[in-house]
Order: sequence, then structure tokens, then C-alpha cells
Amino acid sequence: MVTFMKEELKKMKKLLSPDYPACSESEREDEDEEQRSSRESLVRITLDFLRRMKQEELAERLRSRTSAAVCQQKLKCGLKKTFQCVVEGVSKAGQSTFLNQIYTELHITEGGTAEVNEEHEVRQIEKASRTADRAETSIRPRDIFKPSPGRSQPIRTVLTKGVAGIGKTVLTQKFTLDWAEDKDNQDIHFTFPFTFRELNVLKEKKFSLVGLVHYFFTETKAGICSFEDFQVVFIFDGLDECRLPLDFQHTKFLTDVTESTSVDVLLTSLIRGKLLPSARLWITTRPAAANQIPADCVDRVTEVRGFTDPQKEEYFRRKFRNGVKASRIISHIKTYRSLHIMCHIPVFCWITATVLEKVLESREGGELPKTLTQMYIRHLVVQAKVKMVKYDGGAATDQHWSPESREMIESLGKLAFEELQKGNLIFYEPDLTECGIDLRAASVYSGMLTQIFKEESGLYQDKVFCFIHLSLQEFLAALHVHQTFITSGINLLDEQQQTSRRSEVLKKKSDLHHLHQRAVDKALKSPNGHLDLFLRFLLGLSLPTNQSLLQGLLTQTGSSSQTNQETVQHIKEKLSENVSAERSINLLHCLNELNDGSLVEEIQQFLRSGRLSGDKLSPAQWSALVFILLSSEEDVEVFDLKKYSASEEALVKLLPVVKASKKALLSSCGLSKRSCRALSSVLSSQSSSLTHLDLSNNDLKNSGVKLLSSGLESPHCKLEALSLSGCLVSEDGCASLVSAVSSKSSHLRELDLSYNHPGDSGVKKLFAAVEDPQCSLETLRYGHTT
Repeated sequence: MVTFMKEELKKMKKLLSPDYPACSESEREDEDEEQRSSRESLVRITLDFLRRMKQEELAERLRSRTSAAVCQQKLKCGLKKTFQCVVEGVSKAGQSTFLNQIYTELHITEGGTAEVNEEHEVRQIEKASRTADRAETSIRPRDIFKPSPGRSQPIRTVLTKGVAGIGKTVLTQKFTLDWAEDKDNQDIHFTFPFTFRELNVLKEKKFSLVGLVHYFFTETKAGICSFEDFQVVFIFDGLDECRLPLDFQHTKFLTDVTESTSVDVLLTSLIRGKLLPSARLWITTRPAAANQIPADCVDRVTEVRGFTDPQKEEYFRRKFRNGVKASRIISHIKTYRSLHIMCHIPVFCWITATVLEKVLESREGGELPKTLTQMYIRHLVVQAKVKMVKYDGGAATDQHWSPESREMIESLGKLAFEELQKGNLIFYEPDLTECGIDLRAASVYSGMLTQIFKEESGLYQDKVFCFIHLSLQEFLAALHVHQTFITSGINLLDEQQQTSRRSEVLKKKSDLHHLHQRAVDKALKSPNGHLDLFLRFLLGLSLPTNQSLLQGLLTQTGSSSQTNQETVQHIKEKLSENVSAERSINLLHCLNELNDGSLVEEIQQFLRSGRLSGDKLSPAQWSALVFILLSSEEDVEVFDLKKYSASEEALVKLLPVVKASKKALLSSCGLSKRSCRALSSVLSSQSSSLTHLDLSNNDLKNSGVKLLSSGLESPHCKLEALSLSGCLVSEDGCASLVSAVSSKSSHLRELDLSYNHPGDSGVKKLFAAVEDPQCSLETLRYGHTT
């Protein structure tokens, strides 16, 4: 006992030192009740002595620091209980896995900006998949707040982007768990993880920052009434799901952590740094919402890329202990690129593993799914069977589509479509009511088919509903549109169609291609491709083979080979028009869903025979060539335009391939100012991979070089080597290049201007730029030698 008291008094002496860190002496989790009670008694006695000695300042310091240490330990215990167990997919009663056992390191890159990326997230994944193995600045989760080498400024706010389901939430949970288990970031005194889903339901309430923390983390109530003495991290997960009016321009900011206001004002004040500027913030979001936070409020932008190709294999080998089965599944996924690309998303890996395991184990057998539509149909069937056997007491041989499960899928499909139209991924009780879902049965919807739809309950007892991934919502929305048209003749994609015309439409119910035609046209008009995946699902559902899998759910088919041929023809007609490269690629994915590979096969035959002539290709065939080159398993390391057609027209058609390649060889291809405008857009694109560009022996002239220079000045430009040898560049063109290579964001190390006419003034300016220590340019070639 004497030894114990001596040790505790030594600790108290440290605590009373003004320079000693707050919260450094916390309770040990393995401490027994007697030791804890003895410590508390000793603290009370010491406090009493200090006050009798009129040492109020020391007494208050000891009280606050011991109370904070107790609070910290209780908070860590609470967070460990919350985050140590997770489930794949969604919660299912009685089933969970330790996070530390199943956590696979995600590919996280540093850099980029908080600018909005409006492309469909599947397109973003496709582009990311082509750059996953290339040199990028990676960052470990535990180092998220550590400054990069050479950076002296501390990092206060981190914004992490990533598409839906890529693993952002699990990443923040792992960070929190490692802190709570004393593994990492022990310089942080308190970590407070919030989700915007939970904060949304407090929209009408008022809190102080201290009050909000006490509300969510009751362990802190007893000992924390201010944060100024502590290093605190606030995590805000899911900015894209925020329904609070975050106004950074007109909001009156708060500075007092004890003053009450609305939650949105608290957040904007905290993010702006007006409220508790010493705090660190970590905000996660999908790319489309990244620009909601002003750029000057963000110190670091990171991006979660999901699984790299080796990590995909690791996931399936860990999932299936049977090596033969794991190898077969991995081989199958690699064969079908659309599946392989989607497996960058951890939740899609889980869906794929669940489906393929069931198909391989089933007595009926059957082909493994090859397209996204087939994968999601199988997923729906698997979960319906699980629900019937586990929850309804049915036999494995029973028909899995009961009237109740059909009604449930129809209701979920309607909800999926209605909310997709609004751009919502999460739903609250009013959203369900609007779609005619009985609130009393809402929990049954998630309970009966937990793998399709999940229900979450935050500390505030409002229920939050969501599908496990955006792509599943898009699939169910497409299923709803398809079912509605087949059963009632109503085209939900036609805003002009009135109910009064229903009888007229019913007569044309067999004309499913009218629905498809409308869907194709509507998707092509979308500026950001938000209907691309929905369209692929809708068309895939028309195949008889896919409809047979849904037999019992779909009571009528309404499709025929003639219908699908008409749809295929309409898509090919659109490909012959002036459609953007991005939309063309999706239309070719649509043809793949319809089992039509004729266009792609034509081009592959040309490539195999070596008879490809760009002069003879139709617009649709050009699109097919782009599709083939971008769908190749191998990265497009080097793109040589002369392999296809040494012309400006060919370059414009193949621009997406240029953007995906590391090195573009475009010398002596008859390029002009028009090509420079197109290449400038490539250089300034966030998704461009281009680092080496050879434009030698093209008559670009000063006007073309000026356009090219604007792309070089973009913060997204990654170009390291540029050859403009023999491009008719004079002094004016050199001035534009000097401005570009002198910009802070420039990565250009090599510039070849041989066989041009820069003049003495142009050469002097270029050499001045090279000698500038801020300029990255290392090698400059000029004159009439190389």
C-alpha cells in the first residue's frame, strides 16, 4: 500500500507540472476495483490538502487533469466496444467479425483538389483502375495528420474522397479503434467520430460544441467542459449525405465552445477554424460533394482508391480457404473486365464472393454471372432464398419468390427509383412514407432482406435507411422501371406520359424498345453520366436468360429477340452520331449487356489482321476501338497514333486513350492548332495519366503552343517531358512556354525546342526560367541540333 501511494504521489507531482501533457496518466483497463477506489480516495485527499494550503490553481489543475484522464479511458472503452466488431455488407443479428481480423489496407493517395468530379462513379473507378499500380504518393491512415516531408505547416483539416462503398467509413473506424487501443496517434487526447447521418436528424435542435460532444459521448460529461487544453480530433463521415445547410459565405461564425446554436453553424464555425482552431478535423465524402468545403479550409486532400489488383486476390483467397475455388473465382472475375473493375470496391467484392459461392455450391449449377446485371440478379435471388429458408421456415427446394417478397422488392424498387431521381442515397421516415412504405413495417424490410437494404439507428433514435451500395440502388431502380412498363405499360422515364393514355400504351406494351430508346436518349443527355449504370441494368434485364433467373418475380416478360435487335440498332445509330467519348464507352457497355459484340469483333479482326485503316472507320467503329484499347488488361503505357492513323481526326477520336496513357507519340501526324486545344483539355484533366508527350514535326505554330501552355499551367497537369522539335515555334510561343514552366504546379523536367525559331529573347527567357530554383525544368534543347 505504501509503494502504491508513493507511485501515485509521483504521478500527481507530474500532473501538477504546467508543462506536463493533459490526459497523460489515465486509468488502466486491467486495474481492479480496489486500486481504482484507492486512487480516487488519494486524489480527493490531495485536493483537500492543496485547497487548505490555498493552492487553488494547483488543485484545479489536478482535478481537471485526473477527471480528463478518467473520461479519456471511458471514451476509449466505449469506442472499442463500438468499433472492434464489424460485418461485411450489413448488420445481421448475431453475426460479426473483429475489424482487426478482416481489415485489408486500402489504397489511399495524397494530392489532388477538392474540386467536384461529376462523372458517374463507375467511370471514376474504371479510370482509377488504370492508374492503381503507377507511382503515386500513398499515405497510411495513421499518418493522415502528419505533414508531408518538406512541409512545415501543421495539418488541421483533411478531406478524404472516395466513391460509394470504397471503404471510407471503415477507414475512419480503423483509425478510431487503433487510437482507442493505444496503438497509434497517442498524442491525441480525444477522438470524436460523427456521421452526417446522425447529425442530419438534429437539424432543428441547438447545441454548443461541448453539448454536442456530451450528447453523443456521454462518457465525457463528468470531466470535460472545455477543449482548449486538449488535442482533439473530430471525424465527420459522409459529407455527401449531409442535409444540413452548410453556408460558409453568410453564416455568422461562433467562437465560444459553450455557446448554443444550430448544428450547421457549429460545423461551419469548426471547419472555418473560428471555433476551436486547435482541433483537427477529418471529413470523408463521395467525389461529387467534395467542393462543399471551401478549398482554403482544407490542408490535405486524400483519395481512397479501394483495392488494388493484388488486394482483390488477397480478399478472395482469405474469403475462400479452398484454394481451387478461390483460383476459379479470381480467374472468372479477371475474364470479365466490368466485374474486375467493380471489385475495386470492397462491398462489391463481398457481393461477388457471396453470389459465386452460392452458384458453385448449388445443385442446379449454372453459368457464373458475366455482367453486372447478371451479378445483381443472382444477388437478389440468393438473398431471397436466404430470407425464405432462414426467416420464413421454408425448404431450400421451395419457390423463393413468395407474394410477400415480391411486394417487398416492388416497394424497394419504387423507393430506389424515386430517391435516385432526387439524387439521395440515404432515406429517412418521411422518404419511406412518400413511397407508400408503412413505417411500422420499415424495420421488417431491413430485417427480412438485410443484404439488400439496411437500417441504422444513431444515438438519436431516428432510423436511417440506405441500400448497401449506389449500384444496387440503381439496379433496383431499373428493375422497377422495367416491371412497371411490362405490367402496366407506363414509361416512368417519359415525363409527358399521362395516366389517361394508359389504355393506348397498353396496346403497345410489346414495344419494349420504345422504353429502351427513351432510356438511351435520356442517358445521353445527362451531363455527368448519372444514368449510365442504370441504363446498363435496364437493358440487361430485357434478356430472356436474365428474366428466367427472375422467374416468379417477373410475372411477364414482354421482350423478344426482335425488341433487343431494335435496341441494338438504336444504340449503333447513336454511336454513329457526334456522341462524347465517355457516353460512347457506356453505349458499348450497353451492347455488352445485350450480348452484342459485333462492333468490337469487327475492330478486333482488323487489329489481328493488321488491316486497320483509320480512314475507313465509321464513328461507331472508332468508339469500339477506344473501348477495346481502354478495356485491355494491360495499361496503355505507350500510345502511338501512327499505329492507327497519322491524322488529326484520329487523334480527336482516340483522345480518351491518350488521356489513359503515360507516353503519347504524336510526331509527324499532321497536327495543328485544333489538336493542341484537345490536348490542352487532356493535360488539365484530373484523370489524365500523361507524363511524356512527343509532338515533334507538326505545324503547331505559336497559336497551338499557346493553347498547349494553358494545359501545362493546370494544377492537374502531370507532364514531365515535352518534345516540340520542328513545330514552327517562335518568340511568342516561347513566352507562353516560359509562363507555363515557371508556374508552381509545373512538373515539366524536359523540354525539346530544337529546330524552332525562339530568337535571342526567347532563349534568354527560357534560360532564366531554368535557372530559377522554383522551376522544375532540368533539360532544355534548342537550336538546330539535338
